[in-house]
Amino acid sequence: MTRIKAIRIDRNGGPETMSLKEVDLGAPKPGEVTVRAKAIGVNFIDTYHRSGLYPVGLPSGLGMEAAGVVEAVGEGVTQFAKGDRVAYASGPVGAYAEAHNVAAASAAKIPDGVSDEEAASMMLKGLTAQFLLRQTFKVEKGQTILWHAAAGGVGLIACQWAKHLGATVIGTTSSDEKAAIARANGCDHVIDYTKEDVAERVKEITGGKKVPVVYDGVGKATFIGSLDSLAPLGLLVSFGNASGPVTDVNLGILAQKGSLYVTRPTMFHYAAKSSTAFQEMADDLFAVVKSGAVKIGVNQRYSLAEAARAHLDLEGRKTTGASVLIP
Repeated sequence: MTRIKAIRIDRNGGPETMSLKEVDLGAPKPGEVTVRAKAIGVNFIDTYHRSGLYPVGLPSGLGMEAAGVVEAVGEGVTQFAKGDRVAYASGPVGAYAEAHNVAAASAAKIPDGVSDEEAASMMLKGLTAQFLLRQTFKVEKGQTILWHAAAGGVGLIACQWAKHLGATVIGTTSSDEKAAIARANGCDHVIDYTKEDVAERVKEITGGKKVPVVYDGVGKATFIGSLDSLAPLGLLVSFGNASGPVTDVNLGILAQKGSLYVTRPTMFHYAAKSSTAFQEMADDLFAVVKSGAVKIGVNQRYSLAEAARAHLDLEGRKTTGASVLIP
């Protein structure tokens, strides 16, 4: 049993529900490894767990990803040894801690040339970009895509990656500052959704053709505009709820707007497709990062004790790129 500091919540609610406590960490179970964190990723899904949008058993830790060093290996684990640099993106929640026990099947070795902060902030967002761009809808050279919140953590990785794949990338942002960041990270066109009608601008940019796919991590506020940006038989990939969940949808509007498709995928289902799926996805991500085609921008750093402030900034749309906690 090891004594560590970790963020805990006893009830659902706002960032004020988070507190730094001393807790006991047991030995890793069979199939698990103990990872001593060097850097911890902060993601929107963490705010969903905290608020109760995605329920977790209470009391609970928070956080899904981190990078660090293997401190102990559970029974049956053969792919890792004590001292290995690894990054993970998986449950159970609890990455906001000095150390955490995680499933070895949801961890990957960090290659040389990738820093702890990069690895900690790229796994959940980067693997999300991987399955969205390479599996949910396989983006190909010559296509035009729309990505909402292009200056966000997933957006910056995905827009660079899509540009590398040869796509024309249209991104949406909420300010001139974020628009400049999006342009510097792969966006050919940027739409300020606070001032412009997104669907109309997409129609203008594409000469009336619109796009075959829209990637929407915003949710409620952008849902109809996303559908209106799609060409007939197009696919709306709804992968987040930054503005609230999409509810009470009349499926008839999909027919009215062009026999459209909608999917609500998660990284975890893609990573569970096979025993090697997680490692294969991670290898694909690390390869584009090491090639220089995708750069990981760690733009905000907080101490572990400042986790509540990190959530306030994230939900207040005050962040760009990735945020990390340093234990």
